[in-house]
Amino acid sequence: MSSPVIELDDVKKIYPLPSGDVTALRGISLRIDEGEFVAIMGPSGSGKSTLLNQIGCLDRPTSGDLFLAGKNTREMDDRELTSLRLTSIGYIFQKFNLIPLLSAYENVEYPYIMKHRKNDDTGRVRDLLAMVGIDENLSAHKPNELSGGQQQRIAIARALVNDPAILLCDEPTGNLDSQTSLQIMEILGDLHHRGRTIVMVTHNPETAEYADRTITIRDGMVA
Repeated sequence: MSSPVIELDDVKKIYPLPSGDVTALRGISLRIDEGEFVAIMGPSGSGKSTLLNQIGCLDRPTSGDLFLAGKNTREMDDRELTSLRLTSIGYIFQKFNLIPLLSAYENVEYPYIMKHRKNDDTGRVRDLLAMVGIDENLSAHKPNELSGGQQQRIAIARALVNDPAILLCDEPTGNLDSQTSLQIMEILGDLHHRGRTIVMVTHNPETAEYADRTITIRDGMVA
């Protein structure tokens, strides 16, 4: 049996607001095993992105425990969490979140530099760009000179540059046409077949079909 790479135990997230507390997650417990491809679905405002932010350590639980590769993230300080995000988690966002002033190549290389404190001299950045279909000519372009599909391919390469155990995708095809969406999902499907653990938030049932299983969230709870 595979070992859990992600485990949540009664995780709650409450946002205190002047008009009253908003409970985004109401005690989520789940486990995701190594090598699984899991889709998270649910209506708008149900807590999908909040859950993904918890798994990605972009936000801390109000209560409950989150384990990544057996480590309880509640026991980590900010420096340890930053290191965990940089080495173990890759992020793919709906809006790409590329740095506008950097070329495609430099965008992919940036997390590598953050981790290794030096430029990539291994060819990894170039190889990842080639893997997602971005040639050397395109890799010299800035994000605003590229199509949405090309930008998302670059974002996938960037997410993989530090060889993370977990890939988190928040509506990875949300801003793309159907043909480009299919190409992006085929890339993610291939990464899954190579053993990558993928957690993907999506509202699209066709996109969710690429996953091994689907978790439905309603009103901050697993439905």
